[in-house]
Amino acid sequence: MAKLSEKGDRLEELESIVDSEQFCPLLEQDVRRADRSRGGRPAFDHVLVFKILILQAYNSLSYELCEFYIRDRLTWMRFLGLGLRDRVPDANTIRDFHESLTKAGAIYALFDQFDAYLRSRGYVAMGGQLMDASIKAPHQHNNLEEKDVIKAGKLASEIRANPAKAAQKDTNVRQIVKYSKAKIKEDGRKLVDLATPEFGYKDHIISTIISVLSANGQSHLPSSHDGAQLESLIDSKNTDVAVYADTAYRSARNEQILIEKSLRSKIHHKNLKGEPMPEYLVCTNTPASRIRARVKHVFAELKNSMGLIIATIRITRAQTRIGLANLVYNMKRLRFWTKRAGDV
Repeated sequence: MAKLSEKGDRLEELESIVDSEQFCPLLEQDVRRADRSRGGRPAFDHVLVFKILILQAYNSLSYELCEFYIRDRLTWMRFLGLGLRDRVPDANTIRDFHESLTKAGAIYALFDQFDAYLRSRGYVAMGGQLMDASIKAPHQHNNLEEKDVIKAGKLASEIRANPAKAAQKDTNVRQIVKYSKAKIKEDGRKLVDLATPEFGYKDHIISTIISVLSANGQSHLPSSHDGAQLESLIDSKNTDVAVYADTAYRSARNEQILIEKSLRSKIHHKNLKGEPMPEYLVCTNTPASRIRARVKHVFAELKNSMGLIIATIRITRAQTRIGLANLVYNMKRLRFWTKRAGDV
């Protein structure tokens, strides 16, 4: 409760800084409404329901809890422009709107719209680009037999005969093993490498060094290699040519891509397996690490402050949920820089 109360005090600041009406044309284009020529209740405003999704991503709530807090908190009602006697969208309405955004694949268009809004406010991507990925895990409980069926790429109906239970099985999600290489001691001894199983979807982001804005965000299966996403993540509008990333992004193909785009690679160099890292690689990687570490702040905010969880089925819904969280993170950063500049 305390966490939500503290966030509620910032909603009016967020609304005064971010113009939500800018998303209206895109939402009306992508989210179609039923024909009411024969009567029936009028549909809720597109921007109103979208702002509810912003609140949901801001607090990582379910649809039912989101409806409850709208009815319970005056700060939320003021943020949404609702009065005490106004109708409030129920959980099914919010869920249907989220599903419409997913089917239309509109989250990336909304990202581009907000990016143009940032530039119109004078916030330009500069200082270089930071790339990284993190795994967001959905709540999924599978036994060993079900895991083998999912890995084989079979349908949910082949896992559970009951259609209702089969609908709750996410056959897109995968599990990988993440290895943490042990450092070599000064006396030459090497500790045991750690292998940690990871389950969920990957959130690939690129952020700027100076403003630490998540300029882009994409979701993929954890089995997709981080380095394969480099070309799609590059922000051509960034004023600096430096690109920072860990060793997973270093490959001959990616180096060639950066050269063709006139960018300077600051990607970490890989060390020879089983050998201590040479001094020249330490001198090269260490300064880049101090800069690249800033991208971890984005994931820390998403996981810790916003409490991002994936409680949806299938990767398309996960892309919308993660994309909304990345978009809200950018709105929060805009609020921070606007206050710092004394514009509010």
